[in-house]
Amino acid sequence: MEELMTTDAPADGFTTCLWFDGQAEEAAHHYVSIFKNSSIGRVSHYGEGAPQPAGSVLTVEFTAFGQKFVGLNGGPEFKFTEAVSFQIPCEDQEDIDYYWTKLTDGGEPGPCGWLKDKFGVSWQVVPTRLIEMITDPDPAKVARATESFMAMGKFDLAALEKAFAGE
Repeated sequence: MEELMTTDAPADGFTTCLWFDGQAEEAAHHYVSIFKNSSIGRVSHYGEGAPQPAGSVLTVEFTAFGQKFVGLNGGPEFKFTEAVSFQIPCEDQEDIDYYWTKLTDGGEPGPCGWLKDKFGVSWQVVPTRLIEMITDPDPAKVARATESFMAMGKFDLAALEKAFAGE
């Protein structure tokens, strides 16, 4: 069998590119206002003869929650779908409530901790405890936790704990 060649990853890792239709800078500022460990980086602009008006924002680099992004104002050709989403690990109900409230403002809530923000980007607001519950070796506990979370929009951690415990 042929051995796969691997190399060390670049020191700065991956950058996620998000395609917007004119809202890249607004979105970057929105995300930076919500997440800790966030900042705005370089902003580039379209020049003369480009597919968008000269001087308008082409790209904006930003970091949100330690993750690197570039927002690209590419036009109306592409839209966000649930096929790609960002998971936000939450330690407690306060975290869940905070992210859910901030990200559904102007967006829309969905099932099982999923939501779309006002730009159409999909997020999963997930309690870290839920991952422990659904990977527990006791299948009865897993089934109760799964049945409980499948009926929720925004996660209710206390209700999940009760279901998991069989209460």
